[in-house]
Amino acid sequence: MKIAVLSRNPRLYSTRRLVEAGTERGHEMVVIDTLRAYMNIASHKPQIHYRGKPLEGFDAVIPRIGASVTFYGCAVLRQFEMMGVFPLNESVAIARSRDKLRSLQLLSRRGLGLPVTGFAHSPDDIPDLIEMVNGAPLVIKVLEGTQGIGVVLCETATAAESVIEAFMGLKQNIMVQEYIKEAGGADIRCFVVGDKVIASMKRQAKPGEFRSNLHRGGSASLIKITPQERMTAIRAAKVMGLSVAGVDILRSNHGPLVLEVNSSPGLEGIETTTGKDVAGIIIEHLEKNSTPHMTRTKGKG
Repeated sequence: MKIAVLSRNPRLYSTRRLVEAGTERGHEMVVIDTLRAYMNIASHKPQIHYRGKPLEGFDAVIPRIGASVTFYGCAVLRQFEMMGVFPLNESVAIARSRDKLRSLQLLSRRGLGLPVTGFAHSPDDIPDLIEMVNGAPLVIKVLEGTQGIGVVLCETATAAESVIEAFMGLKQNIMVQEYIKEAGGADIRCFVVGDKVIASMKRQAKPGEFRSNLHRGGSASLIKITPQERMTAIRAAKVMGLSVAGVDILRSNHGPLVLEVNSSPGLEGIETTTGKDVAGIIIEHLEKNSTPHMTRTKGKG
């Protein structure tokens, strides 16, 4: 197969590993800088051009779209979809998962466990908003933040009011969440491919920090997840419509709670911690699922 990898940087660990895994299995792997792809949107022959030439003959596309280029990245991926190229994750699912508030609303509607979360627009409603999420300590998150950036733990209601007011004054959309103390600054990253959790790791925040992101100095270790946690991760990915996802879960006194569903989960932490060939499993999934798609698409012509 000829497989496109949408990535801003071919030297990133995740991009490199996917290219290696695909090449090892005999595929032609082409890394395309998402922001350098441009489109001809025409009903008779939709096209993507790259560095002055049309992109042609691709069977599948692996989107590694960074949060800062979500809008343009999804447009490029959508164009690939219009051209009949099989996407590892669909553009609509990526856009859905990147909107933190929308994704939590969808997960909540399907009955998945979540930390109590509040969202408001007016500063007048801040006291009740804090009360709504069971008071301080609480966590404030910027809706567009990634890798733990724009996440603040407020120990008191007074501190929370000041931080929320500051964010609102900057016209930043934020959500407020209850702080799950019993999680002890740790979360579980479940790596979902298809309808299986193929690997999982515990991420522990460094001392004095509550954010467990590896980018923030957190450490990763092997963990055995429970059947309930496994089912929660699979269901969360399914609700988002993602074939490949990193589902972050907190262990609470009332069961597993979904923190976030990531549509472009990094491979370095999970492969290093578990020793599993996650990139190879992703390519295998692509092979199995793109074949029927290719048959259908060819039949349409």
